[in-house]
Amino acid sequence: ARIDDNDGEFLLIEAADFLPKWLNPENSDNRVFFYKGELHIIPLSETEEQECDLSAASPTISQALTLLSSRSEEFLAAEPIRTAVYKRISGYPEKIQASFHRAHCYLPAGIVAVLRQRPSLVAAAVQAFYLRDPVDLRACRSFQTFPPDERVMTVVTFTKCLYAQLVQQKFVPDRRSGYTLPLPSHPQYKAHELGMKLAHGFEILCSKCSKVSPDSKRNVLSGPLWERFLSSLKEKNYFKGEMEGSAKYLELLHMAEDYFQQSVTKPESSVEVSPGDEILTLLQTTTIDLKEFEKEAACLPPEDDDSWLEITPDDLDQMLKEARNESLPSSNEEEQKYDLEAVAESMKAFVSKVSTHEGAEMPWSSDESHVTFDVDSFTKALDRILGADSEELDSDDLDEEEEFDFSDEDDEDLDAENQRQDQKVSPNELIGSLKSYMNEMDRELAHTNVGKSFTTQQKGASSVNATMSQNAGPDSGAEDTDLTPVDVDMNLVANLLESYSAQSGLAGPTSNILQSMGVYLPENADHMGSNKGATK
Repeated sequence: ARIDDNDGEFLLIEAADFLPKWLNPENSDNRVFFYKGELHIIPLSETEEQECDLSAASPTISQALTLLSSRSEEFLAAEPIRTAVYKRISGYPEKIQASFHRAHCYLPAGIVAVLRQRPSLVAAAVQAFYLRDPVDLRACRSFQTFPPDERVMTVVTFTKCLYAQLVQQKFVPDRRSGYTLPLPSHPQYKAHELGMKLAHGFEILCSKCSKVSPDSKRNVLSGPLWERFLSSLKEKNYFKGEMEGSAKYLELLHMAEDYFQQSVTKPESSVEVSPGDEILTLLQTTTIDLKEFEKEAACLPPEDDDSWLEITPDDLDQMLKEARNESLPSSNEEEQKYDLEAVAESMKAFVSKVSTHEGAEMPWSSDESHVTFDVDSFTKALDRILGADSEELDSDDLDEEEEFDFSDEDDEDLDAENQRQDQKVSPNELIGSLKSYMNEMDRELAHTNVGKSFTTQQKGASSVNATMSQNAGPDSGAEDTDLTPVDVDMNLVANLLESYSAQSGLAGPTSNILQSMGVYLPENADHMGSNKGATK
């Protein structure tokens, strides 16, 4: 069995933190299956061995099924992937009942009759209304299919997601449509508003299909199966470069259509029908008893409470924390919650991870290897930056050259001398020179606002100060007594707390990054100053 929707293999979203790096939405088609009750993933190397187009991103259904039937034990998904997926789907289908929301809606009798036959069509109608555009709304000026004349009160079962999408949309109907709303103070205002929105969704669906019932051939050739089949033919150069619309192209196309109808398609029951066509078919075959609907409206069951739509920030934080804890390794949350050393170490681990246009990797475990440092590559890079080329690219030297108009001979002699000197400089001397240059910059910045904005280490770190004084040389003077190393961890934590305070309880970069690694900052109950004091 395969399970997918508009997002593709949506179950893999639940196991995104544990998937192999090669698996992505582009190549996951026909690779993920439930086979004998277990989740299986067919790797790339297996499909490349098959007799197929190696440039194709995914195997065909027949290739995938052949592999599963013969070597399924090799493709069993890793334990963390299966655990994450099974945790998400555990309790279903019984658990579905908790996701339903029943609400009163004032609807045209035709829609009530359709929903009695196919309750699931409410999803397509909500989506049509939610994703409407100006072209869709043109059909809602006259309401040819569901005019507002014969409306009744009924109970409609939504999922909570569909109900939220419908109720949160602000929408005023066109005056020409005939749909009017009572005053907001009216006790049934919400039922009228929901019914009006749902009626627009059903009308949009019907406007997108032909008024005449489609014949079987057009019905078969309008589904996604045909689109995939045609795309596959084009990739395999079935049309032999013929221009689309030419006589030869149409001849080949008709042959493909006949073959598809006879050999590929299943019985009529499996042919995908658009929601609009299904609605129109149900309207033609269903008897609409308005009096019966009105009798039922007189004794409707109460609708569900929708207070779940409103949650406090604390409730949201708790929900996010529970969702995150499900995917993180177990830990002592109370100890980790207020451990500022863990905050600093987690941020360092995050910065050390790989970051690309597809996102940043999260440091899930502390035992992973650290980032390596190649001294030779670093030295060569410094040599390129600080070597002979730097004399040519120095903007100050260029300005001086323009100002004093050096002769060509002097320039050549100076360049040759610089090259000879650079060739004699060893990598260790080059790094030492760079450190001296950085120390000099530190001394200059120490008494500026920039230097004073950093928290430095305690005065007790005398060994570090002594080492820096030795490196600085005899010209440093008394300034070295004030030049203490910056406390990197302290500044990191202080800046993180300041950023967290600026979020004012909302989502932000600090809380998002730290919570993704299982680190939770305490509630910011006072000003930043007291937080810094507590940190110190």
